[in-house]
Amino acid sequence: MFQLRIHGRGGQGVVTAAELVSVAAFIEGRHAQAFPSFGSERTGAPVVAFCRIDDKEIRVREPIAEPDALILQDPTLLHQVDVFGGLGPDGYILINSARSFEELGLGDFADRFRRDRLRTVPATDLAREHLGRPIPNAVLVGGFAALSGLISLESVAAAIRAKFAAKLGDNRAQLDEAVGINSVERFLGDQAIEQGWTMQAAAPPSGKRVLVVGAGPSGLSAAYHLTRLGHDVTIHEAGPMAGGMMRFGIPKYRLPREVLDAEVERILAMGVRLELDTKVTNIEQSLREGGFDAAFLAVGAHISKRAYIPAGESGHILDALSVLRSMEGQERPMLGRRVVVYGGGNTAMDVARTARRLGAEEAIVVYRRTRERMPAHDFEVEEAEQEGVMMRWLSTIKQANEGKLVIEKMELDQTGFPQPTGELEELEADSVVLALGQDTDLSLLEGIAGIDVEEGVVEVGPNMMTGHEGIFAGGDMVPDERTVTVGIGHGKKAARHIDGWLRGKPYEPRPKPEVVTFDMLNTWYYADAPRTVQPQLDPIRRQGTFDEVVHGLDESNALFEARRCLSCGNCFSCDNCYGVCPDNAVLKLAGTASANVNGYAIDLDYCKGCGMCVSECPCGAITMEPEDI
Repeated sequence: MFQLRIHGRGGQGVVTAAELVSVAAFIEGRHAQAFPSFGSERTGAPVVAFCRIDDKEIRVREPIAEPDALILQDPTLLHQVDVFGGLGPDGYILINSARSFEELGLGDFADRFRRDRLRTVPATDLAREHLGRPIPNAVLVGGFAALSGLISLESVAAAIRAKFAAKLGDNRAQLDEAVGINSVERFLGDQAIEQGWTMQAAAPPSGKRVLVVGAGPSGLSAAYHLTRLGHDVTIHEAGPMAGGMMRFGIPKYRLPREVLDAEVERILAMGVRLELDTKVTNIEQSLREGGFDAAFLAVGAHISKRAYIPAGESGHILDALSVLRSMEGQERPMLGRRVVVYGGGNTAMDVARTARRLGAEEAIVVYRRTRERMPAHDFEVEEAEQEGVMMRWLSTIKQANEGKLVIEKMELDQTGFPQPTGELEELEADSVVLALGQDTDLSLLEGIAGIDVEEGVVEVGPNMMTGHEGIFAGGDMVPDERTVTVGIGHGKKAARHIDGWLRGKPYEPRPKPEVVTFDMLNTWYYADAPRTVQPQLDPIRRQGTFDEVVHGLDESNALFEARRCLSCGNCFSCDNCYGVCPDNAVLKLAGTASANVNGYAIDLDYCKGCGMCVSECPCGAITMEPEDI
């Protein structure tokens, strides 16, 4: 087994680097594992990610104490943490720096290792030059592949394409513009509510009962899928309403409450029981008293992180979640005419935009890095700027007094980490809202044997189960991105594994199909079709109202957008292969006139291997395989 440990800071893509290595190994047919250990991921705190690669199934999951290789994304950590702990003399070391080991003060240290296994690479500079963003993870993974020979550069490239396919905009983006998958899915969701579509259980009742803790996106998702799988589900929610962070952390102009309520009702209509104002204080006790066979924990991150800011007695400092949560009540928060939001994530954008709607003449986001390093989604930043929200890049708050803040300018070092400059200036503000991330209340796990909590998150296995048999966890509680999309995915994944555990047959995910890249398509057959733009509320009309900003597509536009899909790797029965084969070796199967991946067969007695069918297939659904003789 080969073990890799990666050190960096929050926001530098350490976890993604480990995932890329593991995906590259998986592409080559090996077993791989990648997982992080972090707490304050977005604050620049030290982050460690681990990766294991083996030719047989990997059953161990604890952090790696004795690695075979190390990748250091941030050289400033050399003086803060024991980066090289446990590394043997034959280990590989790759450091993100333009300086040599000697220039980094590691000359004597390097003499204890094999020099041919030690490298430095200016990954941040290379990423900034070639990618336009100072995010070094992909460069370092390529450097690691070249240094160690453990994985090939071709597999790394394929892993990057697979990992960032959505971010790069899928294959259609290289033809004209990416398919608006989210807008099509939203249309279907809107139709489901409007038309009253219902979902039935896909399996007969199992007789098993499952407790879901938390009615946020992950808990609701798990409840839905567990019910579909035939299990009896009860949700215990500590708050007065369902929705979790979708209700108390996402403003109404992004997610109208009537839509959220309708979605929750659709899940409850399937037979899911929801018990509000029911806080679970001890999960073992709740399981025992309720007669449940398993539990899925999906407690949201509702505790705001704080930062020490010296403030006078009159300094008005609030936290972002309190501001957003108060919007669900009768009394709206009093923020004043000039509001400063400290942070750079989506929550910071939400609070700043909310402040503008509450009447603030100025809403200013203070962030200590640059726009390129901001964790907030690009569209969130763009919409905030459209609404008059101002940004103060490379800045941090040193002190808060009545009506004024002291701001210190920052500058990025060679690793992209902000450093103070000592240059101060004043900024007028009636209130300061801290949007620095959130933590999860894990008190329900105190004293529970087998459950490991590392830096505020619960360790789970690949099957989403904790170290305690029958207790699973997901969403904000586990080490991963804290987004609605990821939380919903955790709920679905956990439901499948809970179902397998309850039935005594471990769930085995279906093999993923090969990723079809743009070069495998024949784009001559596709016409240009610009992306359908979702209508938006005019920026002027957004001020003073919480009406939804981004609207959905109508039926004709949704159908048009869906037809822009290139169907990469999926046969849609265009008959090209059937028509171009010079030897009539392609046979059309009976009764498959509609789109069907099994609509054709190759008569190998007549096929000469000319490859015409492959080259003329629009969607890359046909591959040439060497013949075994």
